[in-house]
Amino acid sequence: MNIKNRMTVFIRMVLGFAIVLCFGCSKEDSINLPTVKDVDGNAYHIITIGTQTWMVENLATSKYADGTNIPLVSEKTAWSKLSTPGYCKGTFGSLYNWYTVNTGKLAPTGWHVPTDTEWTTLRNYVNAHLGTSSSVAKAIAANTVWPTNNTIGAIGNDLTKNNSSGFNALPGGFRDDDGSFYGIGYMGLWWCSTQDYRNVNAQNIFISSSDTDLPITTNPKSRGMAIRCIKD
Repeated sequence: MNIKNRMTVFIRMVLGFAIVLCFGCSKEDSINLPTVKDVDGNAYHIITIGTQTWMVENLATSKYADGTNIPLVSEKTAWSKLSTPGYCKGTFGSLYNWYTVNTGKLAPTGWHVPTDTEWTTLRNYVNAHLGTSSSVAKAIAANTVWPTNNTIGAIGNDLTKNNSSGFNALPGGFRDDDGSFYGIGYMGLWWCSTQDYRNVNAQNIFISSSDTDLPITTNPKSRGMAIRCIKD
């Protein structure tokens, strides 16, 4: 084999090896995140951000940590009449009303639904360690799926700069009191375990593709939102 042919074979081998490195492993494999499972057997990647350890995916369990079933309420009218725990299937995990959160049994053993203070701790840490992202919202938002937006520092402005924290927030929307779904594909909402000061509504995190920060808002407990669990 002459030198030219040898070089050709060598280059092909190098290119083939590079392709295996680039595409042979999933994103999860490449970052090698550990996982935790709920009672349904769903596995969630986990990541430490500052002093906190979070799940990287939204909760998707159909059972409480003690193994009892959470009522699945798919029909629109039935959802609109709920004043007790219930959940429905969402685009990224499941959506739970706050009555489900309030049972204290929703998260897997050793985990819990974060308080407003714990969300604030996340926000403050990420704000101080933005990495390649230019805002807190960008730093926690996934770098796929979100629609584009021209606002400087917004989630949708240059998705390649998103998710420097590894939190990987996705726009799963929410289910309204009347049973309708809203915001899927361009906003994300996650419950806090904290009620408002009147104990009438409950607090939640809200971000959209045009947001730069991580605000805490208040919504009726009957609405369906995603859950991100934090380690005890």
